[in-house]
Amino acid sequence: MSIKPTRTEASRPANRWTAAIGIGAAVLLVCGLALAMPGTVLEASIRGLSIWWEVLFPALFPFFVLSELLLGFGVVHMAGTLLDPLMRPLFRIPGLGGFVLAMGTVSGYPVGARITSRLMEQGLVSRSEGERLVAMTTTSDPIFLIGAVCTGFFGRPGIAAVLAAAHYGGAIGLGLLLRWTVPKAAAERGQAKPAGGRLRLALQAMHRARLADGRPFAQMLEQALRSSLQLMIVVGGLVVFFSAGLEVLTASGLLDLLRDAFGWLLHRFGLARELSVALVQGTFEVTLGARAASGAGLPGTLPSLQDRVAAAAFVLSWAGLSVHAQVAGLMSRTSWRYGPFLRARLLHALLAVLLVYALWPVLYRG
Repeated sequence: MSIKPTRTEASRPANRWTAAIGIGAAVLLVCGLALAMPGTVLEASIRGLSIWWEVLFPALFPFFVLSELLLGFGVVHMAGTLLDPLMRPLFRIPGLGGFVLAMGTVSGYPVGARITSRLMEQGLVSRSEGERLVAMTTTSDPIFLIGAVCTGFFGRPGIAAVLAAAHYGGAIGLGLLLRWTVPKAAAERGQAKPAGGRLRLALQAMHRARLADGRPFAQMLEQALRSSLQLMIVVGGLVVFFSAGLEVLTASGLLDLLRDAFGWLLHRFGLARELSVALVQGTFEVTLGARAASGAGLPGTLPSLQDRVAAAAFVLSWAGLSVHAQVAGLMSRTSWRYGPFLRARLLHALLAVLLVYALWPVLYRG
């Protein structure tokens, strides 16, 4: 007896073909525009390379190397055992997720995705756990949020408390919402039942992981440096590509329709249409979008500070297609799916905007 594929299974090849055709057409379009505007592409590429070398490389490279070393020494496994009683009830994720959450918050995107991909490759977290973990740990680092956005772009350190609470609070809220997509019984499966002290179990887990790795420190460091450098080159290439692509699409006028659509949507919610410029740029690249939200390059009279901070919170939480591509590249060797991540980014962005308006009277001291 033959079993007919379900409608969802039958539609997957068609969806993949549609996505492939759409991506191919977009790449051809950008290539054609780049050939027509080589000077614009060169200037945008230089700006993207500057962002990578001066900001991203020194901010991300040490954390990439450190995460590899901590995995090799079993520190991640020790932290997972210690944090298991906290992470499972709150997020229905193993305690290893607590380490990823801490590292992702401190170092920013896409470090959380990098560590999660390694955990999934080692079979330490499932696909569902990995997808939810990447969704809630794809956040900006505090140095960029406070130093670059609040102080540098806005010139107002007083908004840091509101923006940070909205951005990181939205990530925690997203994790709490996503926990309900997993049955409680499935989340509790595999939970450690300590026969001794929690610290003793954590040290034992660290020791077992170190023995299983078995590499001497020199070899571990060499491989960590090599793999981290390769990842940084990929990150830099994506930043340059999206910076150049956004510039040529803007210069050609093809993004005017998207800008008008964002403007109409903002007007429907009683917000200033001028913020559509920040949303369009933030759709592709988070740094450019956050800078535009501060007021740089916005046409006409500047919207209120509260609305501009809300736009910045949206851009930081959405993270831009450049970061999406970085995360997808890091997770490509796992069973991770982009669809749930895309929906999570939109939900995080909306939660961050709502939190800005809710917390503004309480936390802003202008």
